[in-house]
Amino acid sequence: MNVILLESVENLGGIGDLVKVKDGYGRNFLLSQGKAALATDKNMKEIESRRAELEKMAAAELEKATDRAKSINGIELVIPANAGSEDKLFGSVGPIDIIKAFADIQIEVERSEVRMPDGPIHELGEYQISVHLHGEVNAEVCVRVVATE
Repeated sequence: MNVILLESVENLGGIGDLVKVKDGYGRNFLLSQGKAALATDKNMKEIESRRAELEKMAAAELEKATDRAKSINGIELVIPANAGSEDKLFGSVGPIDIIKAFADIQIEVERSEVRMPDGPIHELGEYQISVHLHGEVNAEVCVRVVATE
């Protein structure tokens, strides 16, 4: 299936790019989320005429994400958790716990924005967590898991 991207999509292309994708990905994600349009002659002409508007919207979105990254970068989150001997946690600390810690300091972060490449945290200590705010913008946060008293 050939589609025209209406916004930049990570690992696929930028605004106005004509890309070939699998039918399911195109129908179920790109088209349904409004990230792309079918590559028909009519749509191609319409998108070329709207290209400047789409790029302006994308630039505003990038600026908003950059501002959010400045407010989030370098923050240290302290998450208390129940731990046993040898600093092993009873359970784990995952994205939901990190979102709650952000909410406690009045910063709004979506679950899908939290990136934990090594999976949930199972031990006490300090961990670097990435917050993916935009295709081009990431923020680094220090998560310190401490034992509850």
